[in-house]
Amino acid sequence: VSQGCQGGCATCSDYNGCLSCKPRLFFVLERIGMKQIGVCLSSCPSGYYGTRYPDINKCAKCKADCDTCFTRNFCTKCKSGFYLYSGKCLEKCPDGLEANNHTMECTSIVHCETSEWSPWSPCMKKGKTCGFKRGNEVRVREIVQHPSARGNSCPATSESRKCIVQRKRCQKEGKGTK
Repeated sequence: VSQGCQGGCATCSDYNGCLSCKPRLFFVLERIGMKQIGVCLSSCPSGYYGTRYPDINKCAKCKADCDTCFTRNFCTKCKSGFYLYSGKCLEKCPDGLEANNHTMECTSIVHCETSEWSPWSPCMKKGKTCGFKRGNEVRVREIVQHPSARGNSCPATSESRKCIVQRKRCQKEGKGTK
């Protein structure tokens, strides 16, 4: 056991590195080729989680499909090719959920939602509300919630229908105008 310990070690050996750590630091074994050496860190590296004990704080490895974890059985980020769902890493998402390839998580399927239809517009023809008998009226609605990849797509947001009005003459707007 050496007394000139480096990098947060409380006790160490020239061959094995840290054997114990100073308070609040985590002990982890790092592999260098065929050899493992002890290291003391302020937090556990990616792929490990920390556990505090009265005599030592240790870093333990996450499950093989997990990149970062809170405990051995609760993953917070999965390795490539896996989707995170409730702390687990899955190759495909459970029924009723969809894989989000941006966040690599299983998320709820979101369907399109629209507002109620607006009232029908006045009956018009060529942009005018006078000087004709048959025209069209329009109504619209807004998309309130866009769908996710597997959600139901949005319906039409405008409708048009033919209309008939009591023929009325257009008012003259002054001399020399239509």
